[in-house]
Amino acid sequence: MKLTKKRKKALEKLDALKYYNVEDACGIVKKVANSNFDESVDLAVRLGVDPKKANQMVRGVVTLPNGTGKDVKVLALVTADKVEEAKKAGADYFGLEEYIDKIKSGWTEIDVIITMPSIMGKLGPLGRVLGPRGLMPNPKTGTVTNEIAKAISEIKAGKIDFKVDKSGIVHAPVGKVSFDVKKIAGNTNELIQTLLKLKPSSSKGVYLKSITISSTMGPGVSIDTKIF
Repeated sequence: MKLTKKRKKALEKLDALKYYNVEDACGIVKKVANSNFDESVDLAVRLGVDPKKANQMVRGVVTLPNGTGKDVKVLALVTADKVEEAKKAGADYFGLEEYIDKIKSGWTEIDVIITMPSIMGKLGPLGRVLGPRGLMPNPKTGTVTNEIAKAISEIKAGKIDFKVDKSGIVHAPVGKVSFDVKKIAGNTNELIQTLLKLKPSSSKGVYLKSITISSTMGPGVSIDTKIF
């Protein structure tokens, strides 16, 4: 595949065979980003687990100390007595039956759905729409709760959930190119430390196999796993 001029210039600014510390890697990601929009910065961590085994599934939540830089659209599916609470907490959409009907019609212009335990029964029929898009609320990620305001505030502040994919890789956003290096590095370290805490006891051998950070349109920069 022929490399574009932008891609060639970006690759000249990094050593593809070198493993960098977190701050240096974040600095290179910023340096090689040259799109005319504020690219997301994403982390890909390959773990030494077998996702096919239930006892090696790595899934969790983390609140990035510096946020994601993304305006997260939150839908609060709540009962009438919780609508005002959801509104004051900053939910973009709030209500119940009208939004269930919209979702049934294919509407998914949201990033996160927060709901209450008593409402989960109504969401079962929406599984085919919400499931493939990763939008189905889950108690494990804090999106099924009676503490609606707290959940919304945490999501808006930078709380994200992650899950290892079938290849054993966790993909997650850690900021925007417009963030300064320390903010991206802070988010990156927070996510990696969270993954280390979630290491399954049944996982043997090397746990952190590789860590790569990149902007939306930029090349991947390898982070040295030995520093963790």
